[in-house]
Amino acid sequence: MSAILGRTSAAARSSLRAGATKKVAPMASMTFVRTKATLPDLPSVLTIGHADDFGALEPAISGKIMELHYKNHHQTYVNGYNAASEQLAAAQSKQDIASTIALQPLVNFHGGGHVNHTLFWENLAPAKNGGGGEPEGRVKTAIDGVYGDFSTFKTKFNAALAGIQGSGWAWLVKDNETGQVLIKTYANQDPVVGKYTPLLGIDAWEHAYYLQYQNRKAEYFSAVWDVVNWKTVEKRLT
Repeated sequence: MSAILGRTSAAARSSLRAGATKKVAPMASMTFVRTKATLPDLPSVLTIGHADDFGALEPAISGKIMELHYKNHHQTYVNGYNAASEQLAAAQSKQDIASTIALQPLVNFHGGGHVNHTLFWENLAPAKNGGGGEPEGRVKTAIDGVYGDFSTFKTKFNAALAGIQGSGWAWLVKDNETGQVLIKTYANQDPVVGKYTPLLGIDAWEHAYYLQYQNRKAEYFSAVWDVVNWKTVEKRLT
């Protein structure tokens, strides 16, 4: 311990001497408030004034799918995360190690669903607001440097999407160690964390396309490129 921390001031010594006749006020207790997750507002490119424009991405993504995806599925992940994290906090306060371990997968699943979908909405924009087309600037340079050109990249990305068994996501990510971009797939709602930074994510869960495309998911994988918001990808590629 340093000399400064070890010294006792004259005022402190006086307070200690007075303690025999005067009680020192107890320290106020500290409380920590856990903020609940909430459904985020849709990006401005998907709204009209203050109202959500669920049909903004048609015909690539139908308005009904967008509404169900956002208001029902994403909200379910938010609710699930809040419930699981509350239970986890209660288990930790009781030092219940078994329950703490058992609850962690639920927190990860619903929390990942919330994080992934929040990024997904930011990835989308109608053509009139800059969606679709090919990336420019640093994103184009990064993609071309690894995949040669955008067409080859898109073919490989769609192949990665089609190769997901069950539910999951395909992502364009940045390797934080090398700075290069690459395509990664994640099962279920596993989020992109740690070594990689998520740049662009496409939801391959059936709820993202089945109402419109049924079993023709390859058509969805092809159509979604018409509404990719490359401006948000550019912002994440720092």
